[in-house]
Amino acid sequence: MKVKNISQVIAACIVVGTALFSSASIAGNVDLSSWAAEGQGNWGLLSGNNAVNQAINGEPTVFFNKQNSQGTSLSGEIKVQTSSDDDFIGFVLGYNAGDLTNNAADYILIDWKQGDQNAYNATGFDGLAISRVTGALGSTDAWGHTGNVEELARASTLGSTGWADNTLYTFDLIFTSSLIEVSVNGNTELSITGTFNDGSFGFYNFSQGNVLYAGIEQQVVPQVPLPAAVFMFLPALLGFMGLRRKAKRTLA
Repeated sequence: MKVKNISQVIAACIVVGTALFSSASIAGNVDLSSWAAEGQGNWGLLSGNNAVNQAINGEPTVFFNKQNSQGTSLSGEIKVQTSSDDDFIGFVLGYNAGDLTNNAADYILIDWKQGDQNAYNATGFDGLAISRVTGALGSTDAWGHTGNVEELARASTLGSTGWADNTLYTFDLIFTSSLIEVSVNGNTELSITGTFNDGSFGFYNFSQGNVLYAGIEQQVVPQVPLPAAVFMFLPALLGFMGLRRKAKRTLA
């Protein structure tokens, strides 16, 4: 590669940085057979261990990967395979074993309800939302986003729109120590910044049966933004240019 000026140096850095980060973030299928279930759920693995169905209508339940998941993105599909009921489906981030009943828990809850409904002495509203859970997840708090559940934001277009029966949705989640993003069908619905605890990624259901999670993929989120990568490689290439020029003067 012949490098003649600073613009070519920067361009070369972008090529190198892009290649490195692209190779580090190749998505891989997730084997769900090592995941764990907690709460009143009936989580059944499907053939191939890359899909799971939560079968019953019960109290809050999670199915989680038992490992720290910050610095990753996860994608897949979710589908409520029934026209019965209209309650909560979703995800947890930064979850640790036992957090459903842990008074010291501190994790993120992403839930999506189909329709408005009064129950458990609270009102559950339709739409997609992201909340912080600090403590045991009681039914009233989970239903109404009250008490130990602090709602942080509602989705940009699905904030008051429920999921549809027997409809397949694609989802993409990004989870880092300072950023959480949630996309549905390719549209970014939630994007919040802050300081987030590390912990597991998991699926979440509350009072909604026959929910399928499938085709789960995980990949590493690049920790160095591309502009930073450019400047990281810039000194090395500039040094290389200097050596080439010095060699040319010596030969002359």
